[in-house]
Amino acid sequence: MTDVSIAANNTGAVRMTAGERAGIPPRRMDFEFSADSEKYWLNGSPFLTLLVSALSTTFPAGETFFVDSVRHYRDKITDQKLKDEVAGFIGQEAMHSKEHMAFNHMMDERGLSGSGLERIADWTVSILKKLPPKLQLAATCGMEHYTAAFAEYVLRNQALQDLFTDKKVLNLWLWHALEENEHKTVAYDVYNAVGGGYFTRILGMIVGSIALFGTVFVGHLRLLWEDGALFNFKDNAKGIWFAFGWRGVVHDLVGKLFDYFRPGFHPLDHDTVELLEEWREKMFADGGILADQIKNPRRTAA
Repeated sequence: MTDVSIAANNTGAVRMTAGERAGIPPRRMDFEFSADSEKYWLNGSPFLTLLVSALSTTFPAGETFFVDSVRHYRDKITDQKLKDEVAGFIGQEAMHSKEHMAFNHMMDERGLSGSGLERIADWTVSILKKLPPKLQLAATCGMEHYTAAFAEYVLRNQALQDLFTDKKVLNLWLWHALEENEHKTVAYDVYNAVGGGYFTRILGMIVGSIALFGTVFVGHLRLLWEDGALFNFKDNAKGIWFAFGWRGVVHDLVGKLFDYFRPGFHPLDHDTVELLEEWREKMFADGGILADQIKNPRRTAA
């Protein structure tokens, strides 16, 4: 079965992808990042800017791993709706990899190891791919929970958005955040559909967490060193407090993150329906912040 269907109406035939049918439309974007733009675009902080940059370097390899772990079970899925959701998931994740590679290459132009850190993430993923396929899928479920929780936090937190002084960078993360929440149930539902159990799901979360945070930690240290900011103790202390201190980002998210360990948890337990409707309108309606950026504008609605 192809990922494209033909829906007839009074004006003729309209081509619709499987992802569009499922409300997970792959949107083709073309973000452009300049090495001449503001260097520290997150609250003027080297620590925070380079932390988010290090996270970005994990996405090309990480998103490919997610896609492969889900695609491995694609032929075992019998529910048509879930099949369509898988197609949308694959399409969206492919676009995320592409745009974050462009962002990472901007770091290369600034003398930082954007592409070099991508290779470290490739190595991490090569280790994960030695795991049994179901454990790989479980790790994907866990990492998708992280990305959905952090993405929801970004979309709901205007104060955090206001800290981004480069709006092109902000738009990249807003777009990514929207789509992470559009497809947040897919890997989890595939895992359940192929008989995944609680123990393996939690083991996958632990393994994936070690891989993700270890890779980001190494990448962040390397970027700080290359930037000459590793011993900027004042900014580093402020950044650590912002991310991990009382009322910091992790503090605000810890309950939602640990909810994953609850038996019977499902991503839909965290309701983002109205939030997504609000942001689709802000981004892709006429005059929206990304309306002129998207290359396939017909595919913006869920």
